[in-house]
Formats: sequence, C-alpha cells, structure tokens
Amino acid sequence: MIKYELICKSCKHLFESWFASSAEYEKLKKKSFLSCLKCDSKKIEKNLMAPKLIKNSSKQNIVEKNFKNKNIETQIRKYQKFIKDNFKYVGENFAYEARSIHYDNKKKDKAIYGTASNDEIKELKEEGIDTNIIPWIENKNN
Repeated sequence: MIKYELICKSCKHLFESWFASSAEYEKLKKKSFLSCLKCDSKKIEKNLMAPKLIKNSSKQNIVEKNFKNKNIETQIRKYQKFIKDNFKYVGENFAYEARSIHYDNKKKDKAIYGTASNDEIKELKEEGIDTNIIPWIENKNN
C-alpha cells in the first residue's frame, strides 16, 4: 500500500488517498476514476511529499493503527448488515430508483441501496436528490 497526497488542479484542495501501488494510482488516474472531494474535478495530481521512515519506536503506532483499522472494518460491517436488513437492494438501477422515489410522492418512505457511477451521483445531487456514498467491504467468502 502507498499513500499519496493529492491536489486538485481546479480548486487546489489537498487530500490523501491510499493505493495498492504506484501503478494502481496511474491506472486509476488514466481511467479518470480519481476526483476531487470538494469540486468533483478529475484534474488530480500527486503533490510533493516527504518520505516517511518507520523507526522502531513507531512499530507500536503501527500495531495501534492496525487495531483501529480492524475496529473501523467491524463498524462498517455492522452498518452494512443494518443496510442489508432494512433497505431494498436495487443493484445498478440505483440512480433510476432514486429518481423514481424522489419524484413520486407515494414512494417517499422507500429506502434503497445499490451502485451508481460518480457521474450518476453528481447528476442526482444536481437534481436535489439526497444520496450518500458509504464504504462497502465485500465478503471474502462470496
């Protein structure tokens, strides 16, 4: 895993992101899968960063971070279970179903989840349709 500090060339927003490798970063950038969290621009570049060396005294911090990451993963899985138990899965039809619920007053109480592209999410937000993106951890057994 590698962490890069990224900068949006449109709004100058700085943010960090993890990648499996530098090649993975390049692949995602080439396919325009990287976008600014503030303005949704695809003009993302790596910012200058200083390398971080791990000292022996930092090993405990790494263990603590791994523990925190496991706790975060556990919490995400709890949210996923709640969503699966209480929301209707609509798969790749999420944008269509979200619009249907938004514009049809009879469907206002319907809760759904599914997948949508960044462009679809952007369009939904522009239409005033409230959506949320949450991290999703696939089961290793499936």
